[in-house]
Amino acid sequence: MPGLNLRDVPHASPVPNRPDSLRKEAVGTATSLDVPVYKEELWTSRQRQANAIHEISYRGCFKPQLPNYFLERLSAESDVVYDPFSGRGTTAIEAALLGRRVIANDINPLSAVLTRPRLEVPELADIQRRLRSLRIRASAGADIDLSMFYNRRTEAEIITLREYLRRRRDAREEDAVDRWIRMVATNRLTGHSPGFFSVYTLPPNQAVAPEDQLRINRKLGQKPPYRDTRALILRKSVQLQSQLTAFDRERLRRAAGRAIFLNSDAAATRALPGGGVQLTVTSPPFLDVVQYARDNWLRCWFNGLDAEAIGERITMSRTPEEWAASMSQVFAELYRLTEPGGWVAFEVGEVRRGAVRLDEIVAPVGVNAGFECSAVLINAQRFTKTANIWGVENNRLGTNSNRIVLFRKA
Repeated sequence: MPGLNLRDVPHASPVPNRPDSLRKEAVGTATSLDVPVYKEELWTSRQRQANAIHEISYRGCFKPQLPNYFLERLSAESDVVYDPFSGRGTTAIEAALLGRRVIANDINPLSAVLTRPRLEVPELADIQRRLRSLRIRASAGADIDLSMFYNRRTEAEIITLREYLRRRRDAREEDAVDRWIRMVATNRLTGHSPGFFSVYTLPPNQAVAPEDQLRINRKLGQKPPYRDTRALILRKSVQLQSQLTAFDRERLRRAAGRAIFLNSDAAATRALPGGGVQLTVTSPPFLDVVQYARDNWLRCWFNGLDAEAIGERITMSRTPEEWAASMSQVFAELYRLTEPGGWVAFEVGEVRRGAVRLDEIVAPVGVNAGFECSAVLINAQRFTKTANIWGVENNRLGTNSNRIVLFRKA
């Protein structure tokens, strides 16, 4: 495969028994630092080339091919891989599939809700039995008005499931099957196809406000149809597990047994000892582009979480200067956690219509924390399905390209 050979990156050497990949010459250097910039289609632009276990929607997530690229080249089996902005858990899941040990942190507790169950994957037969054991309370209703999203019968099923999961958790009886069902139900709450619990709405990585959904319903002349929630949970479970081999399941199970999940500020993870991380692959919030708490308000409600309180904890920098100051604290913590010779692959994007290139901001931030900045890798892709839906031109606004700043602790 053409492109960058990691031997060409200053101070870099490929992990033993890992394939060299790219041999493309640098296309330039970063402006503020003498750092080579490599631009190439580093991994396929096709939508579903990774294991189906990843297919859980979350705002601002990257494709599994991104962490896989660095995991294969900069880590070995049993190495500790970390993601301080874990989101839906892409880095953690991909690292586990490759036999790495995982640490996942996110200030939003939804991250662990979406990630942990996919490491401790239950059998489909156990999921089906648990779903069948639920006794739907036909009179069950939500404590908020959800009639613009759900048919009355569907809402009763959702509330019954929500109450069951709450009881199990409060009694400390929640097991891997419960956590899996919680994860899938959280992902199926709203979406734009009959595979979701709701009437047609925005794609499932964001929930519109009730008043906005009412406008959508009026515009489309639609009413929420009945959805069989248990059937949809089982169907999605089958899809998520469809590509898992026995070997994959064993690796995920082993990773689950020693995985660490934190719900902390990425700049203050004192529960973790210093110097134990071989590779970090992560992507922080891009200024205030994504409103994580607002987009996840319905998922928070289902899981008994306070979306407003979570929103107050999430750092949403409005200016590049605020973002740089926040990332400085994060990099100080990453330097503490990273072992000598370890790596940080920090994915950022272009924001403000391309006027702000966060890679040019974060490179000196990492250097000031003590890291060596080895390279900037730009994964440039052709049009994707998502980009066409939103009418975004190719490789603009950070939608079709990834900019990864690569750091090493000497």
